[in-house]
Amino acid sequence: MDHLDRLEAQSVYIFREAFAKIDNLGMFWSFGKDSTVMIHLARKAFFGNIPFPLIHCDTELEMEEVYAYRDKYVKEWDIELITELCPPLETTDPTLPDAARLAARKTGGVKQAMAKYKFGGLFAGIRRDEEGTRAKERYFSPRNQDSQWDVKDQPPEFWDQFTTDFPPGTHVRIHPLLHWTELDVWEYVKRENIPMVSLYYAKKYHEFEGRDFGGAMMRFRSLGEKGITWPLASDATNIDEVIAELKVTKVSERSGRPMGADEDESSFERLRADGYM
Repeated sequence: MDHLDRLEAQSVYIFREAFAKIDNLGMFWSFGKDSTVMIHLARKAFFGNIPFPLIHCDTELEMEEVYAYRDKYVKEWDIELITELCPPLETTDPTLPDAARLAARKTGGVKQAMAKYKFGGLFAGIRRDEEGTRAKERYFSPRNQDSQWDVKDQPPEFWDQFTTDFPPGTHVRIHPLLHWTELDVWEYVKRENIPMVSLYYAKKYHEFEGRDFGGAMMRFRSLGEKGITWPLASDATNIDEVIAELKVTKVSERSGRPMGADEDESSFERLRADGYM
């Protein structure tokens, strides 16, 4: 087995363990590279089928290319998609920074979906290498029924031994990609020929969301909503160039996201403690 085979096998194992031990599962789909790779892995884990619904917590602020991608592949991949409209900005914590308040709308959407569908566990496509708060996660991460996460009360996970028996009333987030890196994801996307949103590949940007970029070549490293996601300078117009760029870049993956900034990590941890993906 090569490196990608080992990553894939571990993720497939986690999917199957969760399916065997946890009732009423769902999976977040943000239409980004990580959650789309999760779809591919889930289909491998369950022999071409995904035996649970996918959930999109919709702020109605996704980029046009993202909505077009969603509509195309929901049909092509025969996906059962639950779309949950997120509550308005006014319902979020006013003490959070502006970007975090927009993100907090998704937390509200998650809680609404939980209240409606009573999910025992939700798969999320987070990776430890993304940012500091996510590095504290577990593969099987217990929350309360309000989706709140106590970072100081997480089960130990050694030698691929996972806690999958939780007290009644526990909601579990499952993270099949926790051990992957951004470069791993893109190398797997290339190997498996998984289609991605076109925004991940560089093009000339003259203006985006009121910012003047003067025709610079740019691409998105991480996809989020309008107003909290920006393209970064890049000449990578195809997947081979993306992989080559990632092998040498010193630029953070989330530097195009205001919540990826170091000074805002405390806000991000507050959001994740309250149920953010």
